[in-house]
Amino acid sequence: MFNEDKKRGRNFIKLLSTVVLTTLGITLFLIFGLTNYITRNSDSLPDDPQTGQSPDVPPRNIQLEHSAQDDYAQNVAQIASPGVVGISVQKVDSSALFDTGASDQWGLGSGVIVSSEGYILTNHHVVGGRNRKIIVSLSDGRNIEGVSVWCEPVLDLAIVKIEAPDIVAVPLGDANNLRVGEPAIAIGNPLGLQFQRTVTSGIISALNRTIEVATDQGTSYMEDLIQTDASINPGNSGGPLLNSRGEVIGINTIKVASAEGMGFAIPINVATPIINRYVKVGEFIEPYIGIFAYDQEVIQYLDRDINLEHGIYVANVDENGPAYRNGIRTGYIITHVDERELDTMMDLRTYIYTKNPGDIVEITYNNDGETEKVEVRLAAKESDVGFSR
Repeated sequence: MFNEDKKRGRNFIKLLSTVVLTTLGITLFLIFGLTNYITRNSDSLPDDPQTGQSPDVPPRNIQLEHSAQDDYAQNVAQIASPGVVGISVQKVDSSALFDTGASDQWGLGSGVIVSSEGYILTNHHVVGGRNRKIIVSLSDGRNIEGVSVWCEPVLDLAIVKIEAPDIVAVPLGDANNLRVGEPAIAIGNPLGLQFQRTVTSGIISALNRTIEVATDQGTSYMEDLIQTDASINPGNSGGPLLNSRGEVIGINTIKVASAEGMGFAIPINVATPIINRYVKVGEFIEPYIGIFAYDQEVIQYLDRDINLEHGIYVANVDENGPAYRNGIRTGYIITHVDERELDTMMDLRTYIYTKNPGDIVEITYNNDGETEKVEVRLAAKESDVGFSR
């Protein structure tokens, strides 16, 4: 009798265990099955009215970020391309001024519309010097004659004005906020108008680059440039370099012909105050201080004995200019203007361009280890634009 009761007890325990395990298995199956169903069908669940997300489903941030990264070049091209123009320039050939049978010499380049009033930023080497005619080709097919209103050969920048309704301006960015490795997009007309508004993309390869260039006046240096591996070819000159938000951060100017993926752009910041002045008052009378200086990136090419850790080294002073009249001489190291630190000639130009002729600025400089300050009244620089007729 005792054995039968013991046997029944063991059978009961086995039955109870089976029931528990079966119940647990069914529960786990329902849990994982329901979770899988919710995951696979989360798009069909109603959105939470406060967050805009499906309830109990994490947002798909990774997929959204990946999609945005893939599409930035496409979005920038769509936004900015209507503001990129072709520029055809009929140059004056001084050797053929009296040759009525001489053929026209046309140069081609690019530009970017920077205001709806018709101001176009481009390179000096595209429209500068003596020219007979400037034709601007818009994205809608219109060809409009333009006039060069400002040129700066040292910066290799120029502004062309056109009179045209319904034009698209591209917003300006801030080159001071650039970081090496961030996206960069170039738009222009490589090899002529046959390939108008070609879009190339890459990254910001380096900042504050200095390159040596040969000019008619001898060797010169372009400093504080943006380096990019976005393809830049002949005809791209004057076109914009843009960030991932479609803002102009530079004007494409030159590439290294002996290397691949080494193009350079002039930071937009130096042109921003000039553009703002044209938009606001319709003219820009360039304030002139009368010095030319090099930063530490350039001075190493010229004189390795000069130890320049901060500031800019005055390499040339116009003896008829304001700086010379107030005691600034070659060899001085300018460190501040109106208490603003300077490390490049571009820093000085950018600040001076916010001023007007007649304004007074305070220059802080170092002379043989002695720090001195002097006030300089800015003059008006003589115009250096081409002519059209």
